[in-house]
Amino acid sequence: MRNSFDWTPYRRSTVGFDRLFDFLETGGSTAENYPPFDIERLGDDHFRITVAVAGFKSQEIDITAQQNMLTVSGRKAPAAEGDTRQLLYSGIATRAFERRFQLADFVRVDVADLADGLLTIDLVREVPEAMKPHKIAIGGAQPVIEDKKAA
Repeated sequence: MRNSFDWTPYRRSTVGFDRLFDFLETGGSTAENYPPFDIERLGDDHFRITVAVAGFKSQEIDITAQQNMLTVSGRKAPAAEGDTRQLLYSGIATRAFERRFQLADFVRVDVADLADGLLTIDLVREVPEAMKPHKIAIGGAQPVIEDKKAA
């Protein structure tokens, strides 16, 4: 269902908010919900994304971090020649997938691991020293005034 509110006048008068308006227009949801995932906070600046990738091997999964976007994709390797599996019922989803996660500024991927059908990706937010808030003392050093008579 599309949002009935028209964001066009706001789009024309703002710069850099395209992603926000796209999010508002789509309702923030995507039609694709495979594979399922969890996002958890491990600490103030540590996060973990856990993706359920049952049936996939580590070499069949690709993780790409680029600017503020993390992409996790998976594609099953083609069946080996001579594979004589005859499935009577197939309930394990092994279709190709691609999941995108929007990352905040200064968030980087720390480590990724695959165990027991769960892909875990640990994220760390590292704000550069120049961007961190600094306390400024009031009444600090006085400006230096050169004395031209002494020189």
